[in-house]
Amino acid sequence: MNLKDKKVYDISMPITASMPVYKGKESKRPSLQVESDYNTGTSYESRISMNLHTGTHMDRTLHMIPGGNTMETLDLNQVVTECKVLDLTASVDKITKEDLLRKDIVAGDFILLKTKNSYEDILENDFIFLDKTGAGYLASLNIKGVGTDALGIERSQPGHETHLQLMSQGIHILEGLRLKDIEEGNYFLVAAPINIVGGEAAPVRAILLKW
Repeated sequence: MNLKDKKVYDISMPITASMPVYKGKESKRPSLQVESDYNTGTSYESRISMNLHTGTHMDRTLHMIPGGNTMETLDLNQVVTECKVLDLTASVDKITKEDLLRKDIVAGDFILLKTKNSYEDILENDFIFLDKTGAGYLASLNIKGVGTDALGIERSQPGHETHLQLMSQGIHILEGLRLKDIEEGNYFLVAAPINIVGGEAAPVRAILLKW
């Protein structure tokens, strides 16, 4: 492997006050405030306030399961790993088991779902999501993790069926990816979240590497 020949793809969402947020909820929009600048001192410092599920982030099971795990228990080997990007841009409204059956997915895979979300301005509304049949199928395969280019892996599902089917099998969930410029294929994923002790989620600067 020649590291000089690698290509690096940033698949994260920029954090801005006007960025898309889940269902357009104003409470989820980040706020960046300057605490000191060169007019008031000798250094520039600022503070950010944001929901842990804003932008590109990873969920832990406490997000949906009482007593679930939190960020400090994450094994980084699970999120710094080989992965497969799957082109599902033909899917309408949701990703189902039938959609996934057409793809090469095996036990231990970390898969990233590329959909119309990466191209269209639908992230705050009717974004493409993974339905319970698709989640059940992935859970049965015992994959390592699944990433989505939506701000949530599910959309208004009673009982959070998608999250719970994946979490119950220890499948890691990565949300808020940007995959417009990424072709279907095999990559190396680096998706280490901030180590927030007790956090049910954390922001991620997710990148893909290709040789």
